[in-house]
Amino acid sequence: MLKLQTSLEGKRARYGDIQELFSKDGYELGGNWDFEKGSFDSVLNREEGETIYLRIPFAVEEGRLDDHAATIAFQTPYLIKHVVNVGLDHDESSLLTATFNQFQEPVDPDGQIHDKTKWAEIGEQAVEQLSNYL
Repeated sequence: MLKLQTSLEGKRARYGDIQELFSKDGYELGGNWDFEKGSFDSVLNREEGETIYLRIPFAVEEGRLDDHAATIAFQTPYLIKHVVNVGLDHDESSLLTATFNQFQEPVDPDGQIHDKTKWAEIGEQAVEQLSNYL
């Protein structure tokens, strides 16, 4: 995990409004949400079974996450890297393929991010673009 230094942390927004804007830029509500917290996730880079994600966590301050009018407060954005197997899949429940299974568990769900300076800069620029919506 690589924490990012951005101006987004602490800013507030209405969930429904910001979700619509962020989704136009390819961000989705992360799968680990509940009614009091969540994150917007986006793929920054995918190459040979390694994926670098930008995750923008938030806390719900008023309302519940399933409410368009809920007020959210952004927390510190960060990058994570997942590594999956690429190659032949010999699982008896699937056909033999030479690609990665998008539903498999990551081999390393928190892989080391190489060239941290480069990826921090890319992630921070992406977050700053989103800050323009606020």
